[in-house]
Amino acid sequence: MKITSPAFEHGQTIPSKFTCDADNISPELSFSDVPVNAKSLVLISNDPDAAKSGGWTHWVIINMTPDTAGIGENSKPNSGLETTTDFGKPGYGAPCPPSGSHRYYFYLYALDTTLDLPVTVTKDDVETAMEGHIIEKAELMGNYERR
Repeated sequence: MKITSPAFEHGQTIPSKFTCDADNISPELSFSDVPVNAKSLVLISNDPDAAKSGGWTHWVIINMTPDTAGIGENSKPNSGLETTTDFGKPGYGAPCPPSGSHRYYFYLYALDTTLDLPVTVTKDDVETAMEGHIIEKAELMGNYERR
């Protein structure tokens, strides 16, 4: 399984357009090679370099259908539920490091089930609910440093 973006390569710089320094919009993401036995997909975007223990959660989407091929720029998928991030609300929260360079991971999970969770759940709740149900995981990482 793969997650990619035409906006940046794995390990490269995330363009400022997708950060708090500019348009604060989500980048386009593409999903491929999803396992045929997947029942749902989950996307979690997290900054492990944030001072907050466990990092800072920027985006969580659960229950995307396994045929979801990606997410368009500045949009959300046709299926799935955006849940609460560390910004205190559902939806994409752009990279906005207070200082230094931070890494931003976009994790894609293929699950053997769907998750019966409300919009108010956090990344930690989602990760707990996914335990024992992850078929495959893919990641895309970009860096960003405010200037």
